[in-house]
Amino acid sequence: MRRGNAGYMNFTHGDENVNLIKRLDYIIENDKVSHAYIFEGSGYIDKKSFAETFVKGILCPVNSGDDCGMCGICRKVEHGNHEDIIYISASGASIKDAAIINMQEKLKTKPFGDRHIVIIENSDTMTLRAQNRLLKTLEEPPSYVIFILATTEKNKLLPTILSRCQIYDFDRMTVSNTVNHLKMVAEREGYTYEEEALELIAEKADGGMRDALSIFDQAASFCQGDITVEKVSQDLNLLDVENYFSVVDMSLQNKCTDIM
Repeated sequence: MRRGNAGYMNFTHGDENVNLIKRLDYIIENDKVSHAYIFEGSGYIDKKSFAETFVKGILCPVNSGDDCGMCGICRKVEHGNHEDIIYISASGASIKDAAIINMQEKLKTKPFGDRHIVIIENSDTMTLRAQNRLLKTLEEPPSYVIFILATTEKNKLLPTILSRCQIYDFDRMTVSNTVNHLKMVAEREGYTYEEEALELIAEKADGGMRDALSIFDQAASFCQGDITVEKVSQDLNLLDVENYFSVVDMSLQNKCTDIM
């Protein structure tokens, strides 16, 4: 292995997952990369991005404290066109065994670099036949292949698959950690903001940093760089808490017309 730290601390997902991040860093730093991993977390957690950051840490040839993010390998991983990475995702409602057969054929050829990486998104949607076919490869994996299975429900995978993988359970981000990250983004981009407005965005994202950043970009555009509670509420079609108190007060006074 030619790498040091995987650079996860720059891939901010809050304190909730810092111990998992340190474990993944340790794996790369000490050349203890296994042949198969399961990244589990809610649908709001961008497990694919975690996987790609992990892969960059493994493949990046720059021997520094973090993956460089600038070399050809890192850029290819970020753009999803690295020749040694095989992506498998659900075509329709599930991942059929045909996708696994296709992957197995590709693995028969040597990688251009040191390793083939197989990233299976929504791996819990694999059919039973697909899982059994994958299991055959996991039982006797080529030395140059690493599997990363992203899932929201690992219990839908065969116990024999689980037993052959290292499992990492990622938690949702708290509102406070999401707000702290949005503050950094706002300050870096030169936006002004009200903290309560960032809290609205964080609550709307419900623990997913990718969703929080997407909502933040939308709100920043709508607010023209001045992110206020009033404008964010308008953009997200949110009712201020005072509206709820007003409805209760009018209900107690039997003012049905005013409520409507």
